[in-house]
Amino acid sequence: MSEIQIRSSSAVQRISVSDAELKRLAEMTLTYARKLGATAADVEVSASVGQTVTVRMGEVETIEYNRDKGLSVTVYFGQKRGNASTSDFSRDAIERTVAAACAIAKYTAEDEFSGLADATLLAHAPFADLQLNQPWAIEVDEAIEIARETEAAAFAVDKRINNSEGASVSSHEAQFIYANSDGFVGGYPTSRASISAAVIAGDEAGMQRDYWYSTARGAAGLESAVEVGRKTGQRCIARLGARRIPTGDAFVMFDPIMASGLIGHFVSAVSGSSLYRKASFLVDSMDQTVFSPLVTIREEPHLSGGLASGIFDAEGVATKPRDVVRDGVVKGYFLGSYSARKLGMQTTGNAGGNHNLILKAGDLGFTEMLRKMDRGLLVTELMGQGVNNVTGDYSRGVVGFWVEGGEIRFPVEEITIAGNLKTMFKDVVEIGNDVVVQGSRQTGSILVEHMAIAGD
Repeated sequence: MSEIQIRSSSAVQRISVSDAELKRLAEMTLTYARKLGATAADVEVSASVGQTVTVRMGEVETIEYNRDKGLSVTVYFGQKRGNASTSDFSRDAIERTVAAACAIAKYTAEDEFSGLADATLLAHAPFADLQLNQPWAIEVDEAIEIARETEAAAFAVDKRINNSEGASVSSHEAQFIYANSDGFVGGYPTSRASISAAVIAGDEAGMQRDYWYSTARGAAGLESAVEVGRKTGQRCIARLGARRIPTGDAFVMFDPIMASGLIGHFVSAVSGSSLYRKASFLVDSMDQTVFSPLVTIREEPHLSGGLASGIFDAEGVATKPRDVVRDGVVKGYFLGSYSARKLGMQTTGNAGGNHNLILKAGDLGFTEMLRKMDRGLLVTELMGQGVNNVTGDYSRGVVGFWVEGGEIRFPVEEITIAGNLKTMFKDVVEIGNDVVVQGSRQTGSILVEHMAIAGD
């Protein structure tokens, strides 16, 4: 079975709690909060269901089901705040949870910056359908067959692939409602599907492991089982014979998956909590040149089927497309209401995190990027947590490939790259169009010049 089978389904039909029931529970929660004297309150109620099947060496290893639900309420007594949560949707449990949140608030110090989001910034119904719910009604037997096909495709790449950590097929559906005492009520169903695999290869020089995965809102957006398996096997075989390289200084190219992490460090540095705590190397960076002029990053919260799309954020604030970085200059932070007030600014609709971030691609594909680099290091995996968000210092263990004459020559391992993110961001000399979408940040390969490499 080389094609993914798709069946129509509804998240509401599979999830045990309906949209109408979630709304009723949210209203009941807010009503009881008002009864206990809260001057303001908000609540999120959610339910989800999921299934994951894992096959290893052709045999079923695990079949996992999850069915979760939860309710989280935040109450305010003036500017005193309290929060509590429960997974029990009975009236008695919800009333106890609200009472607990109220008790916490009454013993909490006032915070002049706390409170609900500005009501004038909230999203308004009817909400556009962003196609975030594309449920995959896959039976266990079908999932097992797809997982087996994925693993078999990986083994078929080369006889040196002799072991497996397994291939998995997952489907997940969720429904949520967010409501607050200013009258906002909104929510929608979402879904997520994925196929993944990890295998091990060995030769006289040793053993290597690698993986690949594909994820999307629905099955139609996934790579085929054969493609996921083939990429897994090819990545693993390519790492055989890895060696260390001499210590020195060279161009470094981050493949699209690793490049996404670089954008993630930027997001962390210009997010509200880092900024108001002065725990960021990019404090007061608004309208400052932080990146190479080649870099433009746009936030697109309304992409149809986007993995990080949303009409409103975790506070009900309407989301808007915007440039976060334009021609290397910072044009936006990532703020919720609390951090915005602390900074004397307005929320950017990012309570709960960033939405789809798209790094503007250049004209070069992966092979052309290697040619432009000519000589240097291609990074395909990073290890360790050597990133200091306060100073920007960057030091990570690396797995990848050494490039000479614009071509990959051999795999490398047991080396470290080091620099500072301030310098690295400005030293971006090319951005590839080899974009891979596996999360909220979409980018091609990023080529950085003059990073320190610690090897032999």
